[in-house]
Amino acid sequence: MGWMPRTLAAREPAEWDPRRSFPLIGRPLKVQPILMVQVPTPREEASWRSWGGVQTEAAVVEEIERIDHELKTLQGKAEFGLEILPVERVGSVEDAENRADQDTDVVLVYACSGSGSMLRACLKGGRDRLVFVRHQSGPIYYWYEALSVRYLRTDEVPENAGQEADLPDVHVDDVVVDEYPELLWRLRALAAVKNMLGNTVVALGGAWGKYAPDAPQVARERYGLRIVDVGYDTFEVRLREALADRARMERAERCTREYLSLPQTTLETKRPFVVNAFVLYELFKELLEEHSASVFTIKSCMGTIIPMSKTTACLSLALLNDEGPMAFCESDFVIIPAGILMRYLSNKPVFLHNSTFPHGGVVTCAHCTCPRRLDGRTYAPTRILTHYESDYGAAPKVEIPLGQAVTFLDPRYSSDRWVSFKGVVRGNPFYEICRSQQDVEIEGNWRDLLAEARDSHWIMVYGDYLREVPYACRKIGIRCTRLEAA
Repeated sequence: MGWMPRTLAAREPAEWDPRRSFPLIGRPLKVQPILMVQVPTPREEASWRSWGGVQTEAAVVEEIERIDHELKTLQGKAEFGLEILPVERVGSVEDAENRADQDTDVVLVYACSGSGSMLRACLKGGRDRLVFVRHQSGPIYYWYEALSVRYLRTDEVPENAGQEADLPDVHVDDVVVDEYPELLWRLRALAAVKNMLGNTVVALGGAWGKYAPDAPQVARERYGLRIVDVGYDTFEVRLREALADRARMERAERCTREYLSLPQTTLETKRPFVVNAFVLYELFKELLEEHSASVFTIKSCMGTIIPMSKTTACLSLALLNDEGPMAFCESDFVIIPAGILMRYLSNKPVFLHNSTFPHGGVVTCAHCTCPRRLDGRTYAPTRILTHYESDYGAAPKVEIPLGQAVTFLDPRYSSDRWVSFKGVVRGNPFYEICRSQQDVEIEGNWRDLLAEARDSHWIMVYGDYLREVPYACRKIGIRCTRLEAA
């Protein structure tokens, strides 16, 4: 499935290669579709059937074949790992209760017909549940009419509070009517959640949280992140040996030549800074391999690492992001969980950047570690400058195409609330701030962002993920506020 931590060591030498395609990473989402259906028995002079177009055994067989065909088509359109198991038929409460979902991530319930108790049995369990009903995409389903908040949760407090405990853990947003694109984006979000939770993060120099000292512990407890603390004392020894390793330095020189020969790449700092950045890139990647990790972050990247590496970590982190792993500066565990989620959700590199005060419908996004392959394919025009605050080392100034649509995630420190909104890149200025910088027009009521100005880090990613983000957030216990239209 592309890049996974254990495969890096098999690449000899482990050399940067711009021709290597951007990989799909993570485990596939395993989906078990079930058809909930009861075939009625005709009775003279009696009401013997409910709504629905599946009323015979032959129609059941035809419907299973239809579902199987539709899901195969859906699987072919998924740009994330998706494994769909054969359709199972459920015809009674006992059938539903006796099903085993231990090896399944998602149960996809085609709620065709059957009793309310049968539906409740299908919706209960330890796995995520999605519900599909037909209106016009095939034979109409009874539960297209009968599905309601008697069986589904909402964001509102129910009138009968005693009913809440008896409701399955299935939300009204888990229901899809007819539209397979609607099903696909939900599955995309669930796949991202599956792969976000339980990640291993290598933290060089330790972990912290910007304005939130509890952020690393919250990341461990809420998202199951395993944070591996690598000390600078041991890393400095490795770095000193690497800089004295002739073969490694020759490899870094080759990589530098190839990197600087990429189209629309301009060197505006000292070349040895770039060479040493490739040495850091290799060492960071080796740490990922040693700890079976897919996420790297570095603390004190504006201080401790500079004198020992004779460069900055900015370009090194950007190189990792362009290659497939996740790499974040500043070791800020307020924003790192959001970055991991967006990486898996988009299957593209993400950009961790500083936020600015919204004004006139515009924000400026800036940092010195921006990836170049933000679309997951092409290397954007880039100037290689010094890191801004130190005026030292190598940092990319990436030019994002004007008009590019982007999605943002903004966690409220280490709380259980995030903010998401869209924007359009309108400029790549050159202010006296971090090197990669974009002026972005906010889509939605920008004044609502004024109350969210926290001098915090945000995550930016190419594309529109405003449907997936709140849905995924609910699955991990986060309340996501989406910026509404102006």
